[in-house]
Amino acid sequence: MDAFAVDMPSLTRDYLPTSVRQGRGPLAELMRKNALYSVFQPIVDLRNGSVYAHEALVRGVEGTPLFGADALFQAARVEGLLFEFELYCIGVALEGWGRLQEPGRLFVNISADALVDVVQRQGCTKLVHLVRSFRVLPRMLVLELTEHERVNNMDQLIDVVREVRAAGLSLALDDFGDGRSSLRLWSQVKPEIVKIDKYFTKDISQHADNLQTLQALKQIATIFGTQLVAEGIETKDDLRVLRDLDLAYGQGYLLGRPELLPRVKVKELALEVLNDTLVSIFPASGRVSRSGVLRGLSVQQAPCAGIHTTNDQLSVLFLQHPELHAIAIVDQGRPLALVNRHEFMTHYATQYYREVHGRKPCLANANHAPRLVERDHNVDELVGILTSQDQRYLTEGFIVTENGRHIGLGTGDQLVRSVTEVRLEAARHANPLTFLPGNIPISQHIERLMDAGADFVACYADLNHFKPFNDHYGYWRGDEMIRLVAKLALAHCDAKRDFVGHVGGDDFIFLFQSSDWAQHCEAIVQEFSERALTLFDDAARLAGGIQAEDRQGAQRFFPFTTLSIGAVRIQRGQYGHAEEVANAAALAKHDAKVHGAGLFVRGAADILPV
Repeated sequence: MDAFAVDMPSLTRDYLPTSVRQGRGPLAELMRKNALYSVFQPIVDLRNGSVYAHEALVRGVEGTPLFGADALFQAARVEGLLFEFELYCIGVALEGWGRLQEPGRLFVNISADALVDVVQRQGCTKLVHLVRSFRVLPRMLVLELTEHERVNNMDQLIDVVREVRAAGLSLALDDFGDGRSSLRLWSQVKPEIVKIDKYFTKDISQHADNLQTLQALKQIATIFGTQLVAEGIETKDDLRVLRDLDLAYGQGYLLGRPELLPRVKVKELALEVLNDTLVSIFPASGRVSRSGVLRGLSVQQAPCAGIHTTNDQLSVLFLQHPELHAIAIVDQGRPLALVNRHEFMTHYATQYYREVHGRKPCLANANHAPRLVERDHNVDELVGILTSQDQRYLTEGFIVTENGRHIGLGTGDQLVRSVTEVRLEAARHANPLTFLPGNIPISQHIERLMDAGADFVACYADLNHFKPFNDHYGYWRGDEMIRLVAKLALAHCDAKRDFVGHVGGDDFIFLFQSSDWAQHCEAIVQEFSERALTLFDDAARLAGGIQAEDRQGAQRFFPFTTLSIGAVRIQRGQYGHAEEVANAAALAKHDAKVHGAGLFVRGAADILPV
């Protein structure tokens, strides 16, 4: 730990520790020659597009292997100068920032252990005095904690953090989520700012899981009173999503690269995104949740039998508990078998059964391969139980376990009901047939459009004569037709501007921000009419339709299935809730179906021709 024992003057170029002055490596030589300098990358307020702060980043000699920060720190490790170099970089950053006298905050990187060593050895007062000597105000300095995995003493760090904060300096946590950062560190240090690693922000416009992670981190930040900085912003789509997530700050090449002179304004391309009124389309999960857990599964508390329990003793248990449909046989908490009440009592009531078998172990008459359902089973695993060939659980029930240990019993109807409830809840988020966003994300996107004051068009799409088609050709062909609508809607809508949702069945909702939304709708209707013909057989194509039962059960002729889209223009302040918008779109759909296939704009004088 001798490397920590550097004097505070080593933060300046005029005072170098002995290890640097006598060092023979290329980095030590660069430090002696004052060949290192700082560049400054802006941290931007995503709410108004202003430059909030700058992060100081060290640079070496351009065109050489020792130019970037990663290479320089690797050289410091090799030469055994890691902590000396760390403090030297802070000095370079403070010297450069003080010379420029720019407004705004300065973020400088320091490892947690280096901060502890400096403050404990030389005191926070001396650190503040040194910061001021560079003409930098302590309240404008943010110490960005790095190398989280190297925190050797958390208690010491917390004490130092308390001193640093009392001296007027602020703290940030760097690269949270990079695999080394700790939620415990965030909780205990309670930094003013946490920087989210670019793993979670890069291509966030395409990754629903990362979006949900950021939403969760926002909730944690609210609890701890922390502001978030999204790192690694490089594309307009990602910036728009992060802006609409209401993250406070962002950093990345799209906003501004590290430069010798601090940026006064955000790059124009990024400013256009931050100031536009386009509401981003949050990425959908693309699947029904596979991690749903039956936490609400009803467990029937029940006594259990042991491996030596006799048939007579088991009959007494059943008589004492008339509500039980079965009893589990358990050995040291581990379920071995299940005895069905009806089957056992039927045998037990037969002539001479008690005399011959009453004192024998009941294990001989049990099902030795019962259904075991873990309390935290994945939904897909449970669906496998429901669809398996072995359906004995419907009459026998099943044993509920927690970490493999018996905790009670369940019935077949409970299992079916629980799985159905989880599936229905999942379908509200993502339709299981098309994987398009369901009712909940549809409502959420409408709310986001309304909150942003955006003008948009809400369209409700529905198939004409779909039920006869579905009845005539079967559900598999009907599902294929519904998937065709989804495919065409995604193909003809602008993924960056327009939202496509699946309400259920053959009902869809499109939320357009594209100015040419009517052409998109017309293209969907037209292409559907052409491609849906392939789903009919040759005889139907020749006849122009099919003979099928109507809703009253009478046979009649139905023409080919077509698509109707009802549209309503939504203006700022026109509606107060998402349900009102959805209802207006549904009324437009009704008008469209009354008028026949095609696009109908509610409130317009005429049907737009298709």
